[in-house]
Amino acid sequence: MAKPKLVLVKFGLLLNILIKRTDLILNRKIIHTRDGSTTIHIEEWDECYHSRFGAIQEAQHVFIKNGLSLFENNVVSILEIGFGTGLNAFITFLESKKLYQTIDYTGVEAYPVSAEEVRLMNYVSELNAEHESFFFEKMHECNWEEPIILREDFLFTKRKQFFADIDDFEKFDLIYFDAFGFDVQPELWSTAIFQKMYDALKPKSVLVTYAARGVVKRNMVEVGFTVEKLEGPPGKREMFRARKG
Repeated sequence: MAKPKLVLVKFGLLLNILIKRTDLILNRKIIHTRDGSTTIHIEEWDECYHSRFGAIQEAQHVFIKNGLSLFENNVVSILEIGFGTGLNAFITFLESKKLYQTIDYTGVEAYPVSAEEVRLMNYVSELNAEHESFFFEKMHECNWEEPIILREDFLFTKRKQFFADIDDFEKFDLIYFDAFGFDVQPELWSTAIFQKMYDALKPKSVLVTYAARGVVKRNMVEVGFTVEKLEGPPGKREMFRARKG
C-alpha cells in the first residue's frame, strides 16, 4: 500500500507546482486601456494587470488618492502586493515628492514581467515623466531582494516571493493590495492572506484595494480589519479601504 501513497504525494506536489506556475504558460498581450495607458492582458483568464477603463487612472485613484495621500509630510513604509508592471511604484515615486514624503517601498511579485513587456509599457510618456524614465527602468533592472536608493527620500526593494510566504510583522504603514481578481485567483483574497496583511501592518495603518466584493470584506473583517467602502475608480462603482486598529 506504500506505493500508491507515494504516487499520490508526488501527484499532489506536481499539481501544486503546476498551479503556482500557471501564469507562466498563459498567453499575454499588451493592450491600451481607455485612458491611453497600457497594461498586460492574460487571454485565457480575460484578466488584466490593471483596469481596462484606465490603468493610470485606477492607480491614481485607488492607491494614491485613497492611500498614499493620507500620509502627507510623513515617512511611509509601503508594501505592494503585485509589483507587476511597476506602475503603482512609479506613480508613488512621482507623487511622493509632491506630498513631501520619505518612502520605503517594497514590491512583492512571484512572476516578474519580461523585459520586453516592460519596454512596451507607456507609463513614462503618459505621465509626462520622461525626465524620470531612468527610475522606472531602474525599478525593473535592479536585483531582487537588494534595497536600492532611487532618490534620497525613496528606498526601493523588490522581493520575488509568493504572497502566501510573506511573514513581515508590523513593518508597513500602507499596503497596496493589487492582486489578480477574485474570479481568477480567489485564494489570494482568503482569510489566510489577509491575516498576513494584517500582521504586516503597524497598528493604525491602512490597506487599499480596487476590490469591493462582499466575500473580500468578510474575510478582511474576520482577521480584524475595519473596512470602509469608497467610490471606485473609473469603470468601477466602489473600492475598499481597510484599517488596522
